[in-house]
Amino acid sequence: MRAVNPWRFTGLVPFGLRHVFPRRKLQKMSTTTTNPRVKFIGLFIIIAGALMFAAGGVTWGLVSSQLKAEHITVANVTDKDPGRLAGKPVAGPFTAYAQASAINFHSLEAAGGRTYAQLGADAKVLKAKLAAAGVSKADIAKNKDVVALADQRTSTMNGSFLRASLFTSVISFGVAALIMGLGLLFALIGLVLAKFSTTTVITSPFTQAAVPSGATA
Repeated sequence: MRAVNPWRFTGLVPFGLRHVFPRRKLQKMSTTTTNPRVKFIGLFIIIAGALMFAAGGVTWGLVSSQLKAEHITVANVTDKDPGRLAGKPVAGPFTAYAQASAINFHSLEAAGGRTYAQLGADAKVLKAKLAAAGVSKADIAKNKDVVALADQRTSTMNGSFLRASLFTSVISFGVAALIMGLGLLFALIGLVLAKFSTTTVITSPFTQAAVPSGATA
C-alpha cells in the first residue's frame, strides 16, 4: 500500500521541530477604465485648437500675400541712418512697421514737425488773420502760404492713411500669431485631457500556495 504524506493536507512544511507557514505569491492585476466625457472634451479641444491654428496660418498668409502684391519697398529713414530693413520688400509685420515709421518720419519732416491736425489749426489761424486784414475769400484761397499749408496737409493726410493701412496689417499679423499660439495651446491641453481620461488601476491580491518542501507523495 502506498504511503500518504500527512503534511500535504495541512499546508504546513515540516522543518525539524518548527513549522514553516506557506509562502504567498504576489499576482499583479490591472484594470483600465476610460471616462468618455473627459475623452470627448479632450478630442473636442484638440480639434478646436487645430482649427484655430489653421485659421491663424491662413490669415497670416493672406495678409502677407496682399502686402507682397503691392510691391512696397521699405524706404530709407535718412541717408546716414537708413534703417536695418531699408530696401527690403514689405511682406511681414516687421517690414510693415519699418515702412510706417519711415513714412511718419518723412511726413513730419516735410511738414516742419507738424501733424495733420496742427497744420489744419495753423491754416485756420492764417485765414483768420487774412480775413481780419480785409483780404477777400478768393484772395485768401490763392494766398501762397495758405496753398502751401493745404499742400502740406494733403501730403500729411496721405501719409497718415498709408501708415494706418500698414499698422492695420501689423495688427492683423499680431492677431493671426495670437490665434495660432492659442490653437497650439488648446491642442496640447486636449492631448493631456485625452491621455488622462484613461486610468489604469493596479491591484495586488495575495494568494496562498502551499509549497510542501521535502514532502513526498
